[in-house]
Amino acid sequence: QVRLVESGGGLVQPGASLRLSCAASGSILRINAMGWYRQAPGKQRELVASVTSGGSRNYADSVKGRFTISRDNAQNTVYLQMNSLKAEDTAVYYCNADLTNYSIVRRAYWGQGTQVTVSS
Repeated sequence: QVRLVESGGGLVQPGASLRLSCAASGSILRINAMGWYRQAPGKQRELVASVTSGGSRNYADSVKGRFTISRDNAQNTVYLQMNSLKAEDTAVYYCNADLTNYSIVRRAYWGQGTQVTVSS
């Protein structure tokens, strides 16, 4: 069984920073990629940022230059540093891991989500 646990969400003012963390644990053979998605009320879930096991990063255009994704392979943890937050960044942020488990099955796993609210 695989588990993703997120932390770091909260309520902040525009222009502030937040750091999200997501730790993967359980029957993990190999993590291929990890990333963050978000879903605002009434909108579809969208990719925010992702990082592969080799370190290749991908960002949504709306967060380029403000958000940074990083990964600690030894700890199976991914981080999302969010700077210069805007009201439109308000959403539930979900951690995602593309991994291979001990049964040699490759699939995507999701965390439970953490709320990020940017408001004055």
